Amino acid sequence: MLPNNNKDEITKLYYSIGEVADMFGVSKSLIRFWETEFDLLKPHKNSKGDRRFTQQNIDQVKMIYNLVKEKGFTLKGAKKEIKENKTNLKQRLKTLDTLKSLRTYLEDLKTKI
Repeated sequence: MLPNNNKDEITKLYYSIGEVADMFGVSKSLIRFWETEFDLLKPHKNSKGDRRFTQQNIDQVKMIYNLVKEKGFTLKGAKKEIKENKTNLKQRLKTLDTLKSLRTYLEDLKTKI
């Protein structure tokens, strides 16, 4: 399941690879693998070489996760989809996040009634 990243909840500029892996429920090695496979994913590295992920990087991981883990694309297919439909994918993910937030809100409201 994709993380629910409401803009109000984002307080950090950089996230560690462990935090990003936890957000998506995947291993750190998978995140590193995706970094080598997908040209768009280039997290910053500090002087020690530790990866530091920005919100933009997390959105890129979310796009890859959605295609590979949720929709079942192969890596080759996911690369092609990102290359050809990046703008549409971003919009779809934004819409999905909005719908998930709305669903959570409505479920919370339902339990209060």
